[in-house]
Amino acid sequence: MANWNDPNMAASGFPGTARGMDQAVDAGLRSYMLSVYNYMGSGVLLTGIVAMLAYSTGFTLSLVGSPLMWVVMLAPLAFVMVLSFGINKLSTGAAQALFWAYAAIMGLSMSTIFLAFTQTSIATTFFATAAAFLGLSLYGYTTKKDLSGFGTFLIMGVVGILVAMLINLFVQSSALSLAISIIGVLLFAGLTAYDTQKIKSMYFYVRGTDFVGKSVVMGALTLYLDFVNMFTFLLNLLGNRE
Repeated sequence: MANWNDPNMAASGFPGTARGMDQAVDAGLRSYMLSVYNYMGSGVLLTGIVAMLAYSTGFTLSLVGSPLMWVVMLAPLAFVMVLSFGINKLSTGAAQALFWAYAAIMGLSMSTIFLAFTQTSIATTFFATAAAFLGLSLYGYTTKKDLSGFGTFLIMGVVGILVAMLINLFVQSSALSLAISIIGVLLFAGLTAYDTQKIKSMYFYVRGTDFVGKSVVMGALTLYLDFVNMFTFLLNLLGNRE
């Protein structure tokens, strides 16, 4: 339930009426969601900058075939696990620092796409993903339809995709790879709308508490993962290879 003791409400200047409180909640929610999108967008930007720098300096090429490559590839998973399972024990500042570190290490990991795809197709896919993400997230934010029922289905789909990707490491099937890319795009498109609505709903549980800052970071991380995964699957589906 909403906490009407939100300090943002007292400072909003709205009268103490039901309508005034509704307006204050709307203002607080917009500020909260804007913070989530700012963190998410800044994280994507940092990832892109690090990826381009790593590639242009030759660092990415030096990783290929080296043991450090495995560290770079697996480190992002470690950051996500620490944030996801340790968020209650972390301070807001520590959570923010881990988010930025995660975005940077993801840049090193994703720099390998420049070795596989043309820069033109990478840029085109990025802007296509950004446009799709904005539309889907806007839908998730504004729709009156409850999307929570899709959550279990979408998460099970992601698990299925991970299993299929693991199998395809051994069978190397181009048909399976194509199917994985198509389904992956659809799953993370659905998750973008679902997660946006979930993050919006979370505001009413954390506003006025010390958890708001950490909730913003976790919301940004969730949308960041949706964006990056949708981009990756779309690039595998449509990208022109070198």
